[in-house]
Amino acid sequence: MHLVHNVYFTLHDNSAAAKDKLIAAARKYLTNHPGTVYFSVGKLAEEYARPVNDRGYDVALHVVFDGRESHDAYQVAPRHLEFIAEGKENWKTVRVFDSDAS
Repeated sequence: MHLVHNVYFTLHDNSAAAKDKLIAAARKYLTNHPGTVYFSVGKLAEEYARPVNDRGYDVALHVVFDGRESHDAYQVAPRHLEFIAEGKENWKTVRVFDSDAS
């Protein structure tokens, strides 16, 4: 069973440059961790504004792990902690959705 780790960031400074900085940091610090099956990061798709779309974020991170052990190791990995330390000042809210997937 895979563990799907989705994180939605709302930024204090949500300029295009600030979003790009967060995306670059995610690619630098959060890629290629052991057990990662899938990684992606990107901005809110502005053109999708249907009533069902949750638009309360600026940047979305999606990481799929091969299981809970890989996810748990990632949470305390030095590169993950560097990502948090580098960016957290600009994070207004961070919403994390972890789910099991088969």
